[in-house]
Amino acid sequence: MKFDCILAGVGGQGVLSVAAVIAHAAANAGFSVRQSEVHGMAQRGGAVLAHLRIADTPIAGDLVPKGSADMIISMEPLESLRYLSWLSPQGMVVTAAENFVNIPNYPEAAEIENAIKSLPKSALVNAAALAKEAGLPKAVNMVMVGAASPFLPIPKETLESTVKEMFAAKDPKLAEMNVKAFRLGAQ
Repeated sequence: MKFDCILAGVGGQGVLSVAAVIAHAAANAGFSVRQSEVHGMAQRGGAVLAHLRIADTPIAGDLVPKGSADMIISMEPLESLRYLSWLSPQGMVVTAAENFVNIPNYPEAAEIENAIKSLPKSALVNAAALAKEAGLPKAVNMVMVGAASPFLPIPKETLESTVKEMFAAKDPKLAEMNVKAFRLGAQ
């Protein structure tokens, strides 16, 4: 089994937290994991890209080859389209529906939505509303982990326990809100 994933968004959206949770969960499930990041995190609103490779055998490299990603998980819809060249023909795009307008010539929201819906396999997630429902508007990234969970090769229970474990060290209440965000995304 091999599963390659591209994670995308802009600085400040929690893309690297998404990568960390999925990578830790995959390791907890006994898989080999490789991860690499290319980002403009130093600048809020700059592009953030992470490569995540999961397999049941050793993995030779950190970077997902173009045209072979099984999934793109994106915190921002335009960013999901930006990395389509990495997606395999059978791959899936799971993206937050909310736009982050950070460039002057940002396309119309309807144009972006139509482009995503025209893909063979895609899911647009109203992540901000679900995070707010969970009681933590900043938990959009954990909503997205939940939304991607049915399509990842990691048991949902392992992903959820990893979310709880990673946030419990900061604050048990924070952990519960992030778990709730994960569950709402998974629905």
